[in-house]
Amino acid sequence: MRVLMLSWEYPPMRVGGIAAALEGLAPALARAGVEVHVVTCGASGGAPDEEEAPGLFIHRVNVDQQTNDFLHWVHVLNEQMDRRAEALIQEWTAEEQGAATRTPIVLHVHDWLGLFAGKGLKYRHNLPLLSTIHATEFGRNNGIHNDLQAYINHCEWELQWESWRVIVCSAFMRGEVMYALSTPYDKLDVIYNGVDPSVYEFPFPDEERATFRGRFCAPNEKIVYFIGRMVREKGAQVLIEAWPHVLAGYHDAKLVIAGGGYRAHLEQRAAELGISNKVYFTGRVSDEDRDRLYRVADVGVYPSLYEPFGIVALEAMAARVPVVVSEAGGLAEVVEHDVTGTTTLVENPQSLAWGILRVLKEPGFARWMADAAYERVRTVFNWDRIAEQTRDVYHRVWSEYIASDWVKGSALFADWQQKQAELEAQPAAVKPRAPRAKRAAKPASTAAAEEAAAVTPEDAPATEQPAKRKPQKPVRTPRVEE
Repeated sequence: MRVLMLSWEYPPMRVGGIAAALEGLAPALARAGVEVHVVTCGASGGAPDEEEAPGLFIHRVNVDQQTNDFLHWVHVLNEQMDRRAEALIQEWTAEEQGAATRTPIVLHVHDWLGLFAGKGLKYRHNLPLLSTIHATEFGRNNGIHNDLQAYINHCEWELQWESWRVIVCSAFMRGEVMYALSTPYDKLDVIYNGVDPSVYEFPFPDEERATFRGRFCAPNEKIVYFIGRMVREKGAQVLIEAWPHVLAGYHDAKLVIAGGGYRAHLEQRAAELGISNKVYFTGRVSDEDRDRLYRVADVGVYPSLYEPFGIVALEAMAARVPVVVSEAGGLAEVVEHDVTGTTTLVENPQSLAWGILRVLKEPGFARWMADAAYERVRTVFNWDRIAEQTRDVYHRVWSEYIASDWVKGSALFADWQQKQAELEAQPAAVKPRAPRAKRAAKPASTAAAEEAAAVTPEDAPATEQPAKRKPQKPVRTPRVEE
């Protein structure tokens, strides 16, 4: 099985959660025996254009020309991804020319930003295409309110329409995609995202730990850690509003907010509330500092207003950090209240402050929940398990594709059905039968019994049938009047 993935982000380029998801999924699929090719953008991070690991191949393309706006950039990126993916398919075709069998190819598009390249490859080669919809424009904006949002919403609808199957990361997202994009229930597969706990098990001596921690807080302060983009749906503004309530109940706490994006309004609000000295905005951090912050944090807080899954909460759980989250979207599926973490009301600063204070004031209970969360990460949100589920979807798509008329238009696999039919039509090898041994003479009594059993019903003598008895009426007991 060969899978050609199209994604606009892959590490080291990180914009949202897709990069984190593919960083775990792609290598896990390779370990599961799938040959994975990721065609992605190489616009940041300085990574090589071509990168290879066992079973995993990363192909990065660059947008070198000047673009007018984001949509123009997306279309140019898709042209580059299409060109690179087409070259790969041509290369595979040449390698397998004349071969008795060919390696199956499935297209896997991640979100609408790979739609145009995926659709072109699908129709050019009559290949099966499936998609993962990580989030929707409708959900991000609580509706569709302008032309840009309407365009993206239509692209998302077109992606699910062109897909053989659609993967979503939570039951919440299944409902949203059904509502916002009119996707049928039986076309959707729910497969959670995962995380690798070993990422957070690096050596971190006490002295180095104390030095790193000192960059963000005083020795007596507890770190409450948030990481995410500075956009409304991630809820950093709710955390700022909640922070005075937290400080009123637990003064020795420091809020560390990490992540890129526009944050001047958050800094201004913190100043208005008089809490600037208790809030540290780091801006975008490196992957190394991100992981070290998990190791020194006392609480991980993720108060999203909209969250398809919540992989940052999963990362904190994998690092054994007690988590406090809103119950928005997929977060309620990731974190089980009072078992693997604390859930709070959506967009409610008082509820969020209550959850944070609960963890700070009850460290024993918080540690118990963090241990339970780590075990859930290890058993449920395990990338190898998730890769097996994804591979099963690939095999389902391929088996349905091969049995369909769509394959007949593919120059790559049009002869697949014919070859399968020829193999099935070949008669099985007939083994020579051994000569029968002569039977011994049967006893007279046995022969007579078999002869009697061989008599057909027509030959059998008529026998007198017993007369049918006429059913008698039941005897009724006379009613006695009281």
